[in-house]
Amino acid sequence: MSSLAAPVLADLVPGARARDAALVVVATAALTVAGQLAIPLPFTPVPLSLATFAVVLSGAALGPARAAAATLLYVALGVAGAPMFADGAAGWAFASFGYIIGFVPAAMLVGWGARRRTDRRVGSMVLAAAAGSAVIYLVGVAWLMAFLGVGVREGLALGMIPFLAGDAIKIAAAALLLPGAWRAVDAFRGPGRGSAGQ
Repeated sequence: MSSLAAPVLADLVPGARARDAALVVVATAALTVAGQLAIPLPFTPVPLSLATFAVVLSGAALGPARAAAATLLYVALGVAGAPMFADGAAGWAFASFGYIIGFVPAAMLVGWGARRRTDRRVGSMVLAAAAGSAVIYLVGVAWLMAFLGVGVREGLALGMIPFLAGDAIKIAAAALLLPGAWRAVDAFRGPGRGSAGQ
């Protein structure tokens, strides 16, 4: 595999189609659980949740194609009426649905970076996770502004600024977890097997 198409963590799991299908379902379930771990905030219709953290982790661990499939399945099930989203929400006609749409390109972007080894080092993983979060904000705040009929300043005040500190913590956690996972893979493989993390 060339340096432009490096393996991601999911590639280390044996199998092919069955593995990919199972990983997509597991990632969708993990995203659902993370999204349910939400705290409503009284000053904004956007809840605080761990869903963005799950999106970044699944993007890096699964790669762009599987992460896209997992997030698309999550969105499709929720739009179809399953209580997938924060606070058991379903459908699409609510203020924070734009963030959920943003999960798809964000997961793909982080996965694309992982295929180029951004998940192997703390600094590059910080940049990849921050880029994924920025995509979620771009789509989410745009939807929020349209849904509420507010301008950019109010949209940012309601849909981005209150969440920046929490996202910084999530980005830092992802930047430690992913390179740490690759170091664990290298340690498990032992000397003479080549380094997965470089």
